[in-house]
Amino acid sequence: MQFLSKGVEKFVNDSIELCQPDKVMLIDGSEEQLNALRAEAVATGEMIKLNEELLPGCYLHRTKPNDVARVEGRTFICTEKQETAGPTNNWMQKDEAYKMLRDIYRGAMKGRTMYIIPYSMGAVGSPFSKIGIELTDSIYVVLNMNIMTRVGQKVLDQLGSSDDFVRGLHAKADVDAEKRYICQFPEDNTIMSVNSAYGGNVLLGKKCFALRIASYQGWHEGWMAEHMLILGLEKPNGETKYIAAAFPSACGKTNLAMLIPPEEFAKRGYKIHTVGDDIAWIRIGKDGRMYAINPENGFFGVAPGTNVKSNPNALASTRKNTIFTNVCHNLENNTVWWEGLDKNPPKKAIDWQGNPWGPEEQAAGIKGAHPNSRFTAPTINCPCLSDEFENPQGVPLDAIVFGGRRAKTAPLVYEARDWNHGVFVGSIMASETTAAASGAVGVVRRDPMAMLPFCGYHMADYFAHWIEMGKKVKHQPKIFNVNWFRTDEEGHFLWPGFGDNMRVLDWIIRRTEGTAKAVETPIGYVPDPADININGLDMTEADIANLLSVDKELWRQDAEGIEEFYKKFGDKLPKELRHELDVLENNLR
Repeated sequence: MQFLSKGVEKFVNDSIELCQPDKVMLIDGSEEQLNALRAEAVATGEMIKLNEELLPGCYLHRTKPNDVARVEGRTFICTEKQETAGPTNNWMQKDEAYKMLRDIYRGAMKGRTMYIIPYSMGAVGSPFSKIGIELTDSIYVVLNMNIMTRVGQKVLDQLGSSDDFVRGLHAKADVDAEKRYICQFPEDNTIMSVNSAYGGNVLLGKKCFALRIASYQGWHEGWMAEHMLILGLEKPNGETKYIAAAFPSACGKTNLAMLIPPEEFAKRGYKIHTVGDDIAWIRIGKDGRMYAINPENGFFGVAPGTNVKSNPNALASTRKNTIFTNVCHNLENNTVWWEGLDKNPPKKAIDWQGNPWGPEEQAAGIKGAHPNSRFTAPTINCPCLSDEFENPQGVPLDAIVFGGRRAKTAPLVYEARDWNHGVFVGSIMASETTAAASGAVGVVRRDPMAMLPFCGYHMADYFAHWIEMGKKVKHQPKIFNVNWFRTDEEGHFLWPGFGDNMRVLDWIIRRTEGTAKAVETPIGYVPDPADININGLDMTEADIANLLSVDKELWRQDAEGIEEFYKKFGDKLPKELRHELDVLENNLR
């Protein structure tokens, strides 16, 4: 095959020789080619065409029951030296990894077609954007990558003769869980994924490239790849302020990105515009501000729990041209259903494993959809998509928000004293385990910047990179921490959450403008309770004061946990973070 880039040509030819596919197809991004692939996937049973009137252009796919989620235990950062990967990543020496993987890939595509997918993370031609080539033996991957990224000939034209692209090789092979590996080679801009067909492991533009490889690239090139949503908050005067926010899973990231303001704010003309729900690439602009793009072109969202109340905009995004994975197939009208969609499960259906599913199975507690079932929906479907979504220069950040799920410790919102304190706040981010996770409930899991599973290099170097970036930014975004999950003694949430989180965003934006008051506490600045707008809420100022309270004893215990967590990084921990922990411990005395 002829490519302008000698690097692409060599990568493709070497992979063909290794995997030995029967046929090779270059994905040009044309609707004609994609329609032929959809028809082929339906003919082989790989995908099911759904009701064209109710869900136009939508399909259902099922993975094997042993292949339903990202596999952190089988995900490796492969570098020359272990020190580069650091103590929080699974590491493999890269030459050994290549040798092991080549043995697994050898002949893995015999009898199959290899698809060559040229794709752009970010708008084609944007100075923020990066190009990848994914080789795969899965039509499902081709069709998902076509939703999640910008795909086709226009990407190859943009790449031209350059060899600056990320090499991605994916083979379903036998979908053998014992030989499943998702390996990132950050020093070589290479990703190798084998024996999985589940989206998070095989859509290589997503976490593999957009976070693990890109975080390493950003470290070397002076920008940041972050596990963050990006939203625009439009004020009644028409001015829009932009926020990037990081949360661990199950903390409402997509809900916040697509928030619908409560009536109190909507009446006055406040609006939320979604730029992204999962990943932000952040660079410093010529004006000394931080600018962010969402490098993706689609949403890869968790289906269960998505409904008209929890996230109407996400639900609306799935109404056309969407691929559903491992949800329940409603045979009554050839649509889909999942737990938490509504209270009317279908009487006649097929569950995510392909078994008949009706009232008997429901009564026995058998789930129709897998708890990690997904939808892959085009961003263009989102009713509140920002007009700035395609802006090649990104949007200017006014605030960065960190958050987690804490029952007692963290207040509803607090502001960092300065940039380095903000990096400290991000580095100690934590969530308490819920009943949804296996193991004990209420265990504190540290997940710095929500990047623990996604940082492609040593996390202490990553912290140092944040501190360095702060020095280079003339106009630093203010940094905040939020916690929607404070509970009372009976375990009931004290804050309504969802759309009412707008009330906290409002204070955050007013703080960036210098028009809202704050009270200094040992951990940072919290709002004056009177400054949180509670009009229309069944809450008092005293309730807000309680939500904003800082319990020194709980924080002393937390500081011990931070001390323990920081030990992992030894002497590599930036001295600035050690200093911030000392300040916190002093303040708590």
